[in-house]
Order: sequence, then C-alpha cells, then structure tokens
Amino acid sequence: MHKGMRATGPAGGDGGFFRRTALRFECTRCGRCCTGRDAYVFLRPGEAEAIRCALGLSRSWFRRRYLTWSETGERVLTATPDGRCVFLDERGRCRVYRARPLQCRTYPFWPELVSGRDAWERERGRCEGIGRGPVVPRATIEGALEALAED
Repeated sequence: MHKGMRATGPAGGDGGFFRRTALRFECTRCGRCCTGRDAYVFLRPGEAEAIRCALGLSRSWFRRRYLTWSETGERVLTATPDGRCVFLDERGRCRVYRARPLQCRTYPFWPELVSGRDAWERERGRCEGIGRGPVVPRATIEGALEALAED
C-alpha cells in the first residue's frame, strides 16, 4: 500500500536492474507494506467479490464497510483512520490473505520498485523482508510484472 502508487505497467528505467541483480525477499509478516496515509489497495475486476466471498458477507454490507473510491475514481479498499489496510488485524496479519488482491500478492515486485537500485533500496528501508531470505528467481519477478501489466 503506497502513496498514490498503482502497481501496473512494465518496469521503469531500462528494466534491467532485477535482471542484473539477485534480489532477495522473504516476507516477515510485519504488515508495514499494508500501512501508509494516502495509500491505496487498488482492486481489479473480481477481486472485491473474491474477498467478499472469503468473508461470507452480503454484497451491500461488504461495499458499505470495505470499499471506497480513490480521488481518481478507482475502486479501492478502505483504510483505517491511521492508514492501515482495513483487513490488517491487530497482530499485523492479513485477514483475507488467501483472497488478497494482485497488488498485495505481487509486492514488492512492482515495476516502480524493481526498476532500479535506488527504488529497491528506498523500499528496503520500509520493508524488512527485502534483502532477506533466498534469491527470488527472475521468472517469479517477471511473472509478477506480467500479471500487473495485464490490467
């Protein structure tokens, strides 16, 4: 969840940073990627319905409680007053993990984050999982970028 960011499109710059550099990432489930004022979780067709079904809620209740519109007119999840994703629980865990949107599933392999070393290192300051764990296969990163580009 980032300020005004929408995880879409091809990697910026020359797109070669993640191809030239072994990127490590292991989610620590800290929930920091799910917080931030003026940040949005954008929803693609079908994602709201998948979350609604996972929660077992009526359409009208789900829409009233969990959905809103961004200032650009895009459907997004609501956030708490302190900027946390509405589905982030008190322990920092996602309550809809199995049905989470593509934006969440592909983090941190968003075009704007893997486009160059500066962006990746900046995000590393926010996400403790970047730089940890095994090297992520390039095919995994390319798959995330392709899925995001299919918007």
